[in-house]
Amino acid sequence: MSGISRRSWLKKASFGSGLAALGTTGIFSSLSAEEIRKYNPRPIDSPIRLGSNENPYGPSESMRNAMIKGFDNGCRYPWGFNGDLVKMIAEKEGVPEDHIVLVAGSTEGLKIAGITFGGGGEIISCSPTFLSMMSYAELWGTDINWVPLNKDLDFDLEEIEKRVSYKTKMVFLCNPNNPTGKLLPADQVVDFCKTVSKQAVVFSDEAYYDYITEPDYPSMVELVKQGYDVVVSRTFSKVYGLAGIRMGYLIAKPELAKLLSDRVVANTNIMAIEASKAALLDKDFYQFSLQKTAEAKSLLTKTLNDLKLPYLDSHANFIFFHSGRDIKELNKTMFDKGFIVGRPFEPLNDWCRISTGTIEEVVLYNEAIKEVLG
Repeated sequence: MSGISRRSWLKKASFGSGLAALGTTGIFSSLSAEEIRKYNPRPIDSPIRLGSNENPYGPSESMRNAMIKGFDNGCRYPWGFNGDLVKMIAEKEGVPEDHIVLVAGSTEGLKIAGITFGGGGEIISCSPTFLSMMSYAELWGTDINWVPLNKDLDFDLEEIEKRVSYKTKMVFLCNPNNPTGKLLPADQVVDFCKTVSKQAVVFSDEAYYDYITEPDYPSMVELVKQGYDVVVSRTFSKVYGLAGIRMGYLIAKPELAKLLSDRVVANTNIMAIEASKAALLDKDFYQFSLQKTAEAKSLLTKTLNDLKLPYLDSHANFIFFHSGRDIKELNKTMFDKGFIVGRPFEPLNDWCRISTGTIEEVVLYNEAIKEVLG
């Protein structure tokens, strides 16, 4: 579908009537057009961005207003304004405030953890996964001990544990994993973290934790509370829709949190602080984001089923599917049609990660992917 036809499609239907035509249900059914615009205040991008696991509905109106009100303090250094946010996060996670380290997006947290604990030794992780920690730590002389995902494309916890040695300073888990969206079995990951953290720090990247649909799935924050050498990262970039604002945090016992805090590089900023405080209070937007992600994933998986393309069950805001076509070739083809899709994740070079966008964006993408892979 060309850019012209996309624009034509959008002009033919208002936001509300377009969604009605798509047969969507849920929160939109009871919202006025003005209320709908509150949740989706900007036009569709060209090209449509479905490659970075962003939440296109954010920042919400309350977050925008909080940032605007924060302008008056834009002349001030941010560390005098962190206290309220740290307190809110600590209450949310059920830990004391000295367990929280604010970072400029969880990526900064991963990087400083990599150089804090990985230096002079090795980090063990599986591939493919989110690379920021390992790529950055390598620049500082850390060895990376890569373990392939197992036959089910899960983190191979058994093999990781076998490889832990005196050289191992940190083990990195991404759970749910990026790019697969898969979730490790709850009992296995808890037992693994308890055992391995007695030999090396275990880092649990939980950027997508909010999207988990398995009831009562445990966060590794529970092990932090019990005093294990476990560090957990969370972000405001995904469900809260603040990827461009850059705010995340780490949760660790005080001894580890102090080491990490001393190595924070960017600090955060006034607007990010104010937006994040508003995000934690905006329960409607949080639920809205989860619902629209679920609806978008349902549309994506229906199309994949129609195309008879295998995909993995996802506990994130993306779907990883077996396109059967080299991802570099597919990327170019889809870009020519006006879409950015996921990057290569070696060695799974004929798989594609597609992020959820707005409902309109996903419908347009589905039309295009049917033309390409149908």
